[in-house]
Amino acid sequence: MELRQLSYVEAVARYGGFTRAAERLHVAQSAVSAQIRALEAELGLALFARTTRRVALTPAGELFVARARRVLAELDGARTELNEITAVVSGRVSIGATVTLGPYDLPQALARFRDRFPGIALRLRSGLVTGLLGALDAGELDLVVGPVHADLPPRFDALPLVDEHLVLALPLGHVLARGGRLTLGEARDEPFVSLPPGRPLRWILEDAARSAGFTPRVEFEAPDGAGIRDLVGAGLGVALLSRYAAEGTHGPAVAVRHLHPPPVHPPIGVMHSRDRPLSPAAQSCRHHLVEMAGRQPEPSHRPAPEPFDPES
Repeated sequence: MELRQLSYVEAVARYGGFTRAAERLHVAQSAVSAQIRALEAELGLALFARTTRRVALTPAGELFVARARRVLAELDGARTELNEITAVVSGRVSIGATVTLGPYDLPQALARFRDRFPGIALRLRSGLVTGLLGALDAGELDLVVGPVHADLPPRFDALPLVDEHLVLALPLGHVLARGGRLTLGEARDEPFVSLPPGRPLRWILEDAARSAGFTPRVEFEAPDGAGIRDLVGAGLGVALLSRYAAEGTHGPAVAVRHLHPPPVHPPIGVMHSRDRPLSPAAQSCRHHLVEMAGRQPEPSHRPAPEPFDPES
């Protein structure tokens, strides 16, 4: 029994005749007839009842075709999987990432992915999440790694990687620097350092302060998280800052207090467009990024990342 015989029998059953089956298979009708006769001789059973007007399956033929279709479907599935493996080995993935990803170590994750799939070409673009999502819409990127905001449009799919937490950063020796958790309201009389109005971290600060019953007095503004930490370290005010950035080794030392209730910060996740299917290489990369999120150590056990960029 040969694979082509299974294909010929299935085609004759599907198209209702030897002539149409041969046309669809792009082979001579005589070849189809000869192979099916040889198979029937091998089985000792007729698979088709042939008349001058039509060809119909016999009971044995119906049983055989059902089995043949399952075999052919498995073979098609195997071909698809093998093609995907080939695509993964030789594919290309374009990734966009915000400047800071909290405790998620994207360079380490990408290095391990390249070790696993050395034939895949990786491309990384850095930027703000809004611009990166625009590039995702335009088909310029396959994946975006960054904060997953609550208003993420439904045309994007997102998988969480790590949670990000905001803390209150204070100058060393500040009266509020001692103790465990405190409420943001306890800092109502302090000068704040933040981003300019209209930036995400500024929104979070203003919303959290409003919930605590006050309006923050922002005396100093900085263009990014590194600037915020510099100003706080110089004793010019207090600030909401990523825990990972505040406790890291980059920049001046600052005191850290955990807030109760903690201000809400969007989690870090990996996003892609629902409107455009991911290539096998991009699917493998997405799976790898999620897998790596469960393997990365706590911030206190690893080097600090680049300075936090709250605009991301």
